[in-house]
Amino acid sequence: MTIAIWCILIAAVLPYVAFNFVKGLDPNEPRVGVGTLTGQTARAYGAQLNGFETFPFFAAAVIVAHMVGGPSRLVDALAVLYVLLRIGHMAAYLAGRQPLRSAAFGLSSLAAIAIFVSPLFR
Repeated sequence: MTIAIWCILIAAVLPYVAFNFVKGLDPNEPRVGVGTLTGQTARAYGAQLNGFETFPFFAAAVIVAHMVGGPSRLVDALAVLYVLLRIGHMAAYLAGRQPLRSAAFGLSSLAAIAIFVSPLFR
C-alpha cells in the first residue's frame, strides 16, 4: 500500500481524536446535550464534525488518483500534507485560533483538490 492509502486511514481516525476533547455529554444520550456545549468542548465537537465532512472528498481523491494515474510520489506527498494540515486545523480549532483554523482548512482542501487533479499533470 502507498503512503497516500495509509493517509486515508489516518484521516479517518482524526475526527475521533478530536472527540476525545469533548466533555460533558451523557454517554447514554450523547446527541441530546450537543446544543449546550461551550468553549473548547464545543470547538472539539466542531472539529470532529469538520473532520467527518472533509474526509470523503480526500479519500475519494486519493482513490481516484490511484485508479487513473497509479501510485505517485506527488500524491503521497500531497496526502501527507493534507494529514498534517488537518492535524493543524484540529489543533487550531481546539485552541480557538482563528484565522489559523480557516487557513489550515483552506489549504487542506486545496491539497485534496490537487490530489484529485494530479493525474492530469503526468
